[in-house]
Amino acid sequence: MTTAERFRAAVDSRDLAAMAALVTDDVRLYSPLKFRPFEGKPMVTGLFGVLLRTFEDFRYTGHHDGVCETGADGTETPSAVLTFRATVGGKQIHGIDLLHFDGDGKVKELSVMVRPLSAVQALGEAVLAGLVADGLVPAPAGTAPLD
Repeated sequence: MTTAERFRAAVDSRDLAAMAALVTDDVRLYSPLKFRPFEGKPMVTGLFGVLLRTFEDFRYTGHHDGVCETGADGTETPSAVLTFRATVGGKQIHGIDLLHFDGDGKVKELSVMVRPLSAVQALGEAVLAGLVADGLVPAPAGTAPLD
C-alpha cells in the first residue's frame, strides 16, 4: 500500500495517530486559508484534528500519482493528488490534497486547494475557531488571523 493510500485510509477512518505517523517531523502544510504554511508535525497534526471535526461528509473521490515540484525548494518529488468533496457550514466543497513525499515515502509537504470561494470562507471561519479552541493559535485581534 502506498503512502497516499495509507493517508487516505487514515482520513477515511478518522485515525489522527495514523495520519501523524505518515508525515515528517518538519512537514509543511500549505492551506488555502493563509499565506504562510503550517509547519512541523505538532501544528500540522493539530490542524488535521480540527479538520476531522470540521468537515461533514468528507470523502475522497479520486487519486492520481506522479511527480510535482515542491513549494519549499522547487525540486521534483514523487507526489499524489487526492481529490475530495465535503460540506462545511452547509457549503459544498470540492478540493484536492497534493502530497509530496520524501525519500522514505513520508509526507513532507501537503498543499490543500478548495473551491468555491464561499466554501473557503466557511472553512476558514470553522478552522480558525477550532485552532483557537485547541490553543494552537491565539484568538484574532486583527483582520488577518491566519496570516
